[in-house]
Amino acid sequence: MTTPHFSQPTPYHERPQPAQPDPALARAFALLGEPWNGLIIATLARGPAGTAQIRERVPGIGDDTLADRLQGLTTADLVTRIAHPGPPPRSQYALTSHGNALLIPLAALTVWAQDHLPARDSPAPGRPCAPHA
Repeated sequence: MTTPHFSQPTPYHERPQPAQPDPALARAFALLGEPWNGLIIATLARGPAGTAQIRERVPGIGDDTLADRLQGLTTADLVTRIAHPGPPPRSQYALTSHGNALLIPLAALTVWAQDHLPARDSPAPGRPCAPHA
């Protein structure tokens, strides 16, 4: 009769480590994961707009948040600020070439979301609506 052989667990430092996410993809999700950024970019796809127009097209965004997001998108070179001397002085924002290049993957993401993410309070295709608690 043979004795059963139990293998020893592999020491932690010898276990294969999961692959790290691609740094470029991580940067893209950090940018798009910031609330409102994708919607602001989609709004500017229609053409240059002032802050009042953007606020109108992105319901629910506050003035401070909008200013912060526009500054971040400008720093990331996706949006440019166009100053118009007054009176009264005003600013408009427009997509840069980098921002325009982002419209292609945003369009693909929109199609994916329409096909795979149900609207809030509606069932996914082929799935019944869950009862509300």
